[in-house]
Amino acid sequence: MSKTDKLKEEIGWLKVVFGILVATDISIVAWMAQNYNKVPSFLLVICAVGILSVTVGIVWVNKAAYRKIDELEEL
Repeated sequence: MSKTDKLKEEIGWLKVVFGILVATDISIVAWMAQNYNKVPSFLLVICAVGILSVTVGIVWVNKAAYRKIDELEEL
């Protein structure tokens, strides 16, 4: 497998992970918006931490994908 093909596969995998993280983030935000007055406050804090964690993951995967794209461009 050439380096170009390997980078394309890695970018494809990062796209899948990115999509899963975005869907998860949207789902947690929607759940929190619908249930903010029905659940205990500690659960809302846990949700907020989860949202923050998933958002950081999204940013990290996005930067990793762009690094791979730049690396692919240089070949």
